[in-house]
Order: sequence, then structure tokens, then C-alpha cells
Amino acid sequence: MARIRVLSDSACDVPEEIARRLDIDIVSLTIRFGDEEFTDRVDLTPSQFWSKCKKSKTLPETAAPSPGAFKTAYERAKSDGCEGVIVLTLSAALSATHQSAVLAAEAVSGEIPVRVVDTKAVSMAQGLLVIEIAEQAQGGATLDELVEHAEALTAKVGVVAMLDTLEHLMKGGRVGGARALLGQVLSIKPLLELKDGVVAEAGRQRTRAKALAAIVEVVRSHAPLRRLALVHGDSSEVKALEALSAGISSEFELIVTDMGPVVGTHGGPGIIGLCWIEA
Repeated sequence: MARIRVLSDSACDVPEEIARRLDIDIVSLTIRFGDEEFTDRVDLTPSQFWSKCKKSKTLPETAAPSPGAFKTAYERAKSDGCEGVIVLTLSAALSATHQSAVLAAEAVSGEIPVRVVDTKAVSMAQGLLVIEIAEQAQGGATLDELVEHAEALTAKVGVVAMLDTLEHLMKGGRVGGARALLGQVLSIKPLLELKDGVVAEAGRQRTRAKALAAIVEVVRSHAPLRRLALVHGDSSEVKALEALSAGISSEFELIVTDMGPVVGTHGGPGIIGLCWIEA
């Protein structure tokens, strides 16, 4: 039976204990705060990232892994005895990560078969897909079967999240200072969603409570679900959203995890949302 390595990038936000259990290899993006550069989740944890965000006057920047980083991961899979690799990258519309993975796959084409899938997603919308494929791989699925399953599921993943502050949108030039100030005075909470592989605005609510309720209603509209996750960036609303989403489905365990820098850079501290895969 062929053993297939499932590989992703750190934008997937898969919790470390799940990645270890399912033998998911993660290639890290890098994060820059001015002149300081960090490797995502290697020398900068999510909590350290959020702490730095709160102090930084400018937005941090993220950079895709090099093709060399992916090539090293493919070679590691071969030396571990794997007979193929499936790579599930964050949306190619958001990052050059997918391109790096493809270039590296071409470089090892004579050594080990590698298939690269653009999940058209990010954070745990991408992560849930990674977990699903890793479980299938452990069940003995072939490389072709895993690619076919992953590509079929990309249209069934989604994410909707609430921004707690407009400060990061203001730092990034996405909203003007006056508009941001007015939004904060009125307690406006913008919602974000994934649309065609990019992060787009999905409406606004006047309070946190209304925004959280709106998130749950969006997710309910996609039921029945096969998987669900709650992601957040140092949010105080985790228990509230857990309680609201408890009734969506009792068929699977809700995964609660930290949101990393890729979406968090633009969303800012306090961002919180739900990610899902439709049944």
C-alpha cells in the first residue's frame, strides 16, 4: 500500500497536535515586522504574533515559503519512505505559496510524485480540507484518489469572520482614518468571507452580539456540514461563539484554534470566525 504524505503551509492554522497525529507536514510562511523576520509558528507563536500586532504602528507583512522550503519537505517525505506527496496550499489568489510548491514539485519530478492542489481557501477553511485528506491518506487512499477528493471539496469549504477592530484596515490603507474612527464609535463590526479564493467583505453589524449571531446564521445556511472549526486571534468571544454554534451539528467535534498571521495581519487582534466543509 502506497504511503502518501499530506503537506500544507502554515496559513492552514491546523493545530499542532492534529498535524502530529495525522502526519501532516507544514511548510512555514515568514512574517516581517519592519526589519524583524520570523518563521510562522516556528519562532513566532500565534500569541506572540498578536502581542506584537497590538504594539506595531505598521502592518506586519507575510511572505510565501521559497520553492527550496517545499523541495526540502518533498525530499523529507521520500526519505521517510513515502511514495507520493499531496500539497494543499492556501489560495493562489492570496499568495505565491502555491507557485513555490509547484516549482518545487517540478524540481523533484524524477524522485517522488508530487501533486499540488490550490484549496482556494485560507485559515481553517484550508485546514479542515487538510485534515480530511490526511485522514483519507491514513486510510490507504491513493495519490490520485486524494487529489480527486480534495478538488471536489474545494467548492464546499467556507469561512466567515468578524473583525473586532478597524485599526488594521486603517493601517493597511483599506479604510480612511475618519471612517475607521466613526466605525469604532458606532461599534461597527465588519464581516469577512472567502469568495472565489479571496477575502471579501460580507456585511456589517452594529454590535459584537449581532455579528456573532450573523456568523452562525451564515454557517447554518450551508448545513448539513461534515466539519466545523472556530478560529480566532486572541478573541474574548470564543465561549460566546462556541455556545451559539453548538446547535449547528452534533455529528462532529468543533475544532477551536488560533488564527495565524496570514488572515490575521489584515483582520487584526480579536478577529473570530467559523470555517466549514459542507457535507
